Amino acid sequence: MDYRTHLLLALSILPDLAADLQRELDDLWSEGGRSLEEVVGRFLAAGPSPAAAFDFERQVAERVRELGRRLVERVYNRHEGDVAAERPSHVRVGGEDYRRLNAKTPNRHVATALGSITLWRHGYRCSRREAAEPAVFPLERTLGLIHGATPALAEAASRYLAEGGATQRTALERLKSHHGVDWGAERLRQVTAAVARSMAEVRPELQVERVLELLRQAEGSRGSTKPVLSVGRDGITLREYRHRFFEVASVGTLSVSDRAGKRLGTVYLAATPEPHQPTMGRRLTALIEGVLAAWEGPLPRLAYVTDAGDNETAYYRRVLRPMRHPRTGAKLAWQRVVDFYHAAQRLWTMAAALFGTDERAAAAWARRMAKLLKEPNGPFRVLHAAARLRGQRTLPPGREKEYRRAYNYLRGRTKWMQYAQYARTKIPRGSGVTEAACKTIVTQRLKLSGMRWTKAGAEVILDLRVPLLSGLWSTAYRRILDAPPDCELRTPHRVADETMQNAA
Repeated sequence: MDYRTHLLLALSILPDLAADLQRELDDLWSEGGRSLEEVVGRFLAAGPSPAAAFDFERQVAERVRELGRRLVERVYNRHEGDVAAERPSHVRVGGEDYRRLNAKTPNRHVATALGSITLWRHGYRCSRREAAEPAVFPLERTLGLIHGATPALAEAASRYLAEGGATQRTALERLKSHHGVDWGAERLRQVTAAVARSMAEVRPELQVERVLELLRQAEGSRGSTKPVLSVGRDGITLREYRHRFFEVASVGTLSVSDRAGKRLGTVYLAATPEPHQPTMGRRLTALIEGVLAAWEGPLPRLAYVTDAGDNETAYYRRVLRPMRHPRTGAKLAWQRVVDFYHAAQRLWTMAAALFGTDERAAAAWARRMAKLLKEPNGPFRVLHAAARLRGQRTLPPGREKEYRRAYNYLRGRTKWMQYAQYARTKIPRGSGVTEAACKTIVTQRLKLSGMRWTKAGAEVILDLRVPLLSGLWSTAYRRILDAPPDCELRTPHRVADETMQNAA
């Protein structure tokens, strides 16, 4: 049933209510219209100029917002009648029974996208006198208020706080200038933390749906190779303490490339610092298994593209290498790839150790080796060239140590550096997507100049930024809004529906 049918039914069943509401709207518009008329008259009398145009648009926006605020206030307050006896005598919320109070009470600090309003609502108190439960207000619950903020304003506040370069101060300033809401930092934290928790609950399912959509696109693409499902993870230092102790946040990515090797999209994960990053491991594993369990097409090529850090290597050995398909039980064949650019850094380290102060010769040799590394059997040929050159020189202890460390890094990982083979099968050779995710998700928001944070506060920001940067923000928030309320409220629309059902 569309909104026009609802409206016609409400007007036919409740003509008195409709007439009263129409008179209120007429009065509201006449008051706002006079105010707007004065603004327009002053602008026309003054004549056009940059300053006059600036003032005119600002004044119109303020008056239109005030008109909207008053309209929202009146409409929200029409949802419940003034007579308490017309309301249900009891409601049940969270497994507890609540009994109706005798009179409406005001909430004078309800924040909407158009400014603050006063909401008059019927309250219910817990039937168990010994219980310390606060009173509940069904209207506030059915409207979806979050710490006194309407869903529209809570979404805006959370998005402002999640955007790159934002701070609490800038978010509060935007709320005041754009919405006429004057909050403190504590209320901003309460609202955004609640939204972040809800986002975290719906995120896994939406991310699986997004990857499945990308896999369908990849399966139908043109090209000579199989689509690739590429997993990445990395860490980024948020804070450093004495004695070289680091707190490292973790970031995970799941990307899909089509048959031509073009990346179609990526979903992101992020977690605050913790030893061995178990939270990131659980989230990434759940996402991978969720996608594989739901995907019914041909299995894509599976790749794990990272640097060779301890956490990244341990995840491959303990989780991915023994992983089996969640539906069929067949062992999965993961192709691990050590990021080419991390390997190339070792070439430059060896070059500096071998050539010393001859920087031009070192740079030329490193560039030749980087090209050679991409060719068939490249790692072996690079190691052979480096060893031959090393045999012709005597290195001081410091340079010898640097050379040996870089050489052993390449020698111990040659089977994961077959970049020529990866190029043929369209497997990514670099972890640039994951490196970029570290920058966009974490650095651009949590590592601003002079910024301080707690782990709980950082988790809120990451839980908001992940769906925002994964392109899932609007879908996730709509999923949150569509969740069934824990307390029902009868409205004219529901009365109209029930009347139609009874008539049928």
